[in-house]
Amino acid sequence: MARHMFLNDMSSAKLQVLTICLLAISAPTIVSAQQRATLTRAQTKEVERRLSYLGYWTGVVDGRFDPATQSALIAYQKYEGRPITGQLTHSELDAIRASENPKAREPEYEHVEVDLDRQILLVVNDAGRVRVLPVSTGSGQPYVDEGQTSIAYTPRGRFIVYEKIEGWDMGELGPVYYTNYISGGVAIHGSRNVPIEPVSHGCIRIPVFAAREVSKVLKLGTIVLVYDKLSFVSGKPWAENPKLKQSASIE
Repeated sequence: MARHMFLNDMSSAKLQVLTICLLAISAPTIVSAQQRATLTRAQTKEVERRLSYLGYWTGVVDGRFDPATQSALIAYQKYEGRPITGQLTHSELDAIRASENPKAREPEYEHVEVDLDRQILLVVNDAGRVRVLPVSTGSGQPYVDEGQTSIAYTPRGRFIVYEKIEGWDMGELGPVYYTNYISGGVAIHGSRNVPIEPVSHGCIRIPVFAAREVSKVLKLGTIVLVYDKLSFVSGKPWAENPKLKQSASIE
């Protein structure tokens, strides 16, 4: 099965060491809970409402600066090219009030885009509206597995979701949540550890709070475009001709 084909397979000994390392970095790497919000609850609720309207995945709009709200703020900062602080300040409030909706690279059909430069994922509907989450993808760094050196790489290109696992599953590097495979062992999945920078061995990590809902959208056969500033493959041919997409899923 594809779930046993992770690009980042590790021996048991290496897995134990890596698990310890993951536990050590599992805390937020941006700012503490005490530092991250400097606005009133009413202002925080305004930010949540505005970010949700724009298309950022905020969770419940309740005026509480919880991990879901901070995730939406980070996605906003990434998309807009602002400093990624995770801090909700008056400056961020003013910027959010004046911002426009984020745009997909191809807005004409239902699909998912992963922008590796910005480190965001966009769920796109057929009206061009998007919902945006922050991600952490392949670090691009070499790693050694059983004496063989590989690169922690998230493949670029045009893919489809070909296998799904609901709930928690024990991957080679630890538990993953609502896994959606797109290429070999590379998947979009929920993780409790989604730093602002690329750190994975190839998979596309999304915040665990949104993983279940994202998985509902990512039905089998969903087109997924993964790109950076140097590479982009259009998904329109597959969207316009399902037979091409079906042929690709068989290959």
